[in-house]
Order: sequence, then structure tokens, then C-alpha cells
Amino acid sequence: MGKKGDLSDFERGMVVGARRSGLSISKTADLLGFSHTTIYRVYREWSGKEKISSERQLGQRRMGRLVRDDRKATVNHITTRYNQGMQNTISEHTTHRTLKQMGYSSRRPHRAHKNWAIEDWKNVAWSDESRFLKQHSDGRVRIWHKEHESVDPSCLVSTVQAGGGCVMVWGIFSWHTLGPLLPIEHRLNATAYLSIVADHVHPFMTTVYLSSDGYFQQDNAPCHKWQRGLASVLSLNSAFKLICERLVRVKYWYIFPSFQILCI
Repeated sequence: MGKKGDLSDFERGMVVGARRSGLSISKTADLLGFSHTTIYRVYREWSGKEKISSERQLGQRRMGRLVRDDRKATVNHITTRYNQGMQNTISEHTTHRTLKQMGYSSRRPHRAHKNWAIEDWKNVAWSDESRFLKQHSDGRVRIWHKEHESVDPSCLVSTVQAGGGCVMVWGIFSWHTLGPLLPIEHRLNATAYLSIVADHVHPFMTTVYLSSDGYFQQDNAPCHKWQRGLASVLSLNSAFKLICERLVRVKYWYIFPSFQILCI
């Protein structure tokens, strides 16, 4: 009889299934044709992994309860509380790694809206842009092939001209309804974004929130934010130019003969 390493996953599964159904090692060996040693080793290793997996799940549930009981607890505090009454203690590093694996992240609480109820969130219109790939990933793609398969059609990836492999869209929605979903053909800059806000956000907000009690939400994408520096200089130059033009008009108004005004 071959070693345990010669058994496939399916064969090891049959060993575990037979033992869990109540068959003895001898009956399992006779049924499957494996040695007693192989049957014993396969089931022992499976039992050990199952025990470790079960202990890990119990530990994660215990740690999850500690986090939910006190969201502001530090890693040191969580570790101390976790180790209380435990035979096998863990370190702060293990606590931090486990919390990451469970999907927890340490963040500052959002204070501005922490007391909002569902009725408050119903007045928020959410918006964002997203890019969808039409083919494979736009990153570097790797494949497995043998030396003589380098030109096999299944080992080739078609290429797409710049910008043609994805579709970018902008959308808006709220608790009450879905808004428009707009395809963005070119790079979304501040000018294009302002056009979207004027053409689609304003009509959506005035239609959905008739009492003008809605809030428009956007993230901190570069095209959403006011560009300080150059943009400020340009706006000041524009304002200065406009003031000069208005002053010139006032000057000509006062020097313009009144009798000519009556004739116009």
C-alpha cells in the first residue's frame, strides 16, 4: 500500500467519510483497500485540522464579541480581555492580525453624522464614478503554458487600443429612487464634472427632494475638489478683468452726452 501522500483528495475524503460514518479502522481498510496505518494517519490529520479550524472560529467569535462590546478598545485592551480565563494566551500581534482577517479596521469615528437616524440618511443622494473592464485585467496578465504552447490560441491575450478596454460611468441614487447612469467617454476633469452636476444632479435633487431637504454626496476625487493655487489665481484674474470692464463702462456713461441718450 502506498503512502498517505499518494492518496488523492477524493481518496482521503473517502477515508474520513467512512470513519465518520462509524466504521472501524479495519473495516475502512478492507472497504477501501488501504493499509491500517494509512487509514489511521489520514483520519488523525483530518481530526487535527478540524480541531484547529474549530478553535480558530471560536476564537474569532470571542474576539468579535469583545470588539462589538467596546468599539473604542485598543489592541492591548482587547488582548488582555481575550486572555482572561484562557489556557492558551495570544499576543497583541496575533490580535491585530486576527482582527484584520475578520475585516476590522481601526478608524476614527465619524462625528458629523454619528447620531443620524434612517430618516436622515433617506435625504442623502449618493454619487460616484466607476470603471468597468470589458476584457481581462488592465494589469500585467500571466498564464501557465509549456514551452511548445507559447503560440497556442488559448495562451494568447488580445490587446486593446488605449482606453478601449474599459467603460467608465457616473451614477447617482438615493433611498427613494435610482438616478441616471452616464457613460463617460473621456477623462473626467473638473469642467466635465461641473457639467454633470448642472445637467443631472440639479434636476435629480429638485425632483426627488421637493422640500429642498436633500444632501448631495460626493467623494474626494480630484475633479470634485476646488483646485487651490492656479485655479484661485485664474479666478482672481477673471474677477479683476471684469471689474476693469465695468469701471470703463461707468466712465463712458458719465461722459456720454445726455442729449444723445435721449435720441437712442
